[in-house]
Amino acid sequence: MTAHAELRAQLDTLTTEAFRPDLAEIDRLPTLDIVRLMNAEDATVPAAVAARLPDIAAAVDAIAARMARGGRLLYAGAGTAGRMGVLDASECPPTFNTDPQQVVGLIAGGPTAMVEAVEGAEDSADLAAEDLAALDLTAADTVIGISASGRTPYAIGAVEFARTRGALTVGLSCNAGSALATAAEHGIEVVVGPEFLTGSTRLKAGTAQKLVLNLISTVTMIRLGKTYGNLMVDVRATNEKLRARSRRIVALATGAPDDEIEAALAATDGEVKNAVLVILGGVDGPTATALLAETGGHLRDALPRTR
Repeated sequence: MTAHAELRAQLDTLTTEAFRPDLAEIDRLPTLDIVRLMNAEDATVPAAVAARLPDIAAAVDAIAARMARGGRLLYAGAGTAGRMGVLDASECPPTFNTDPQQVVGLIAGGPTAMVEAVEGAEDSADLAAEDLAALDLTAADTVIGISASGRTPYAIGAVEFARTRGALTVGLSCNAGSALATAAEHGIEVVVGPEFLTGSTRLKAGTAQKLVLNLISTVTMIRLGKTYGNLMVDVRATNEKLRARSRRIVALATGAPDDEIEAALAATDGEVKNAVLVILGGVDGPTATALLAETGGHLRDALPRTR
């Protein structure tokens, strides 16, 4: 059997590659009917994610424990899956004030692959190992391999290399019994079924990956004390909109008047979490900073220490 024939045989076994005969003539339908059919397919994705929530929660607890000790969260994937990882990682610094190196997205083929295909990159497990080695991967870190098929060599190679370094590993795929989930300590298999366009895993599979990564990064950051309730108290105010949001967050958390909010932000160099502690705890800026350092940045743990 040739390499192409072997790969075709593999694809024939994947749910994400399955052909839907009932959709074989969608191109002959009115546009509104096509839109409705596709939207109905998309509506099934949250339920598929919901079925894997215990697996996701277990992974989050393990990831948060590593990150609380200084570890990093690293995503690795190819194509759409890689782009989802890069997107999620890039949102963490402005949302949670993380260091850009604390949550990192790796895509097979490097930054160029974000906007154009890099031939053969996804087929190399060695390339994934090289990319992770270049980041000095350690046992404190977590690597999440992302692949709709669950067979992508780059994603599997990332997980396998991470295990040799003692790092925590998670395999996120959209097929049951995937090689990626088997290779990882935490397998998350969100089976969304055949795609609206046969094999186009940027659709339901991509949506599922986005939802799962939202869950993983957001809930991990909640566990790390990056929020106060559902308020983003670690938001980084890098533009006018975010500066306005910062003041609104302090107001929602404290109920303080504008002049008190401005004074607290001035006393804490614009750090929202510190400003909230200044107001609710009745302490000055340096004391707020010291208390948050003592509690690992957990505002709820710092508040009782002001009394």
